[in-house]
Amino acid sequence: MALEIGTVVEGKITSIAKFGAFVLLPEGKSGLVHISEIANAFVSDVHEFVQVGQSVKVRIMSISDEGKINLSIKRAEEAAPTAPSRAPRPPRRSENEAKPREQGVERMGQLAPRSDNQEFEDKLKKFMQESDSRIADNRLYADRPRRSRKR
Repeated sequence: MALEIGTVVEGKITSIAKFGAFVLLPEGKSGLVHISEIANAFVSDVHEFVQVGQSVKVRIMSISDEGKINLSIKRAEEAAPTAPSRAPRPPRRSENEAKPREQGVERMGQLAPRSDNQEFEDKLKKFMQESDSRIADNRLYADRPRRSRKR
């Protein structure tokens, strides 16, 4: 079977480096799974997720002209069929969080639900105001005359 970009194959971890893991593929070829393609979570140490000799399913991401093969474990898992799961539960609201109706925007005397875009705009506006205030404080401090001791 020829190795093609996008196919999922099974390989064996041959060695591990700080930047990823080398995998022996069918036909005796070898490829690299970069540390960023090992898991969906943050990976600080490759040894926490894979060991030498372990069999893993990998997706072929690219093959360079020099024959270097880039692989991904996390994208091979995405392609694997999963068992149907239950519908996700809606997130629980804490007592301090406002109810959706209370977060509404009043338009023409009616309470309409607030859109995500509007929430983003409000957060951006607040950030810009705080940023401008801090910049003004920094300028005030920087514009003060410097006092130097005369000796």
